[in-house]
Amino acid sequence: MPDLDLAKAMLVARRAVEAASAASLVHFERGVRVEVKSDRTPVTQADRDSEAVILGIVREAFPDHGFLGEESGVLPGNADPRWIVDPLDGTRGFTRGGKFWGPLVALEHRGEVVAGAMALPALGETWWAARGLGAWMRVQESAPIRARVSRIGDWSQATLSFGEAKNLLAPPLLEPLAALAASAESTRCYGDLAGGALVLQGKAEAWVEAGVQIWDIAALRVLVEEAGGRFTDFEGRATHAAGSCVASNGLVHDHVLRVIAGR
Repeated sequence: MPDLDLAKAMLVARRAVEAASAASLVHFERGVRVEVKSDRTPVTQADRDSEAVILGIVREAFPDHGFLGEESGVLPGNADPRWIVDPLDGTRGFTRGGKFWGPLVALEHRGEVVAGAMALPALGETWWAARGLGAWMRVQESAPIRARVSRIGDWSQATLSFGEAKNLLAPPLLEPLAALAASAESTRCYGDLAGGALVLQGKAEAWVEAGVQIWDIAALRVLVEEAGGRFTDFEGRATHAAGSCVASNGLVHDHVLRVIAGR
């Protein structure tokens, strides 16, 4: 396969999350009916509509690419490159009128996430990135600006962002993560993609997530790295496929990994 057009991929990822945001907001504003999937997680028509518009935009631009969606599963296409999509991360919060939810779209090529985008539609915030092209964000109708991680390197002055608490505050993670929270200046628990957004905005120095699927964190990998940060699993491996992650400004990353490992 010829080299990917990363500028095009970044634009497509951005367009996809913008379209998914519009589709989800229609349901958010008028109310939603919740169903329960076989894995006991919630799903709504907004999830399905959002994935459908994402798939349409991706297939129009890259008809031969693979596609892995939370709702659709694996669809016909090449195994690589493939798009990894969560059309509405944070469905539980969405159904209860919360604002920390939105679409996640990532393009994976040869095991790396090379482009991605995400949005928090109820807050009017959108992020997009591609390898070597930086990470960008837009709030409401303002002009896009570069997304950059913070420069705080002293953990005693840091803000820690937690993902889903029930996945984190249980053995064996309970003790080390409690130690991280106690030694940081402050700790936030927005959950879902909003937890990662704090790092992209320079409002938190580290985000810790566990017990998730690849579509929950793939897009965050390229966004965080292009914003100047670091993204690994709990073992320090640069991967989005482990079901866990530490995303940080880079300066506090090794400290977080050492505490998680009990060192």
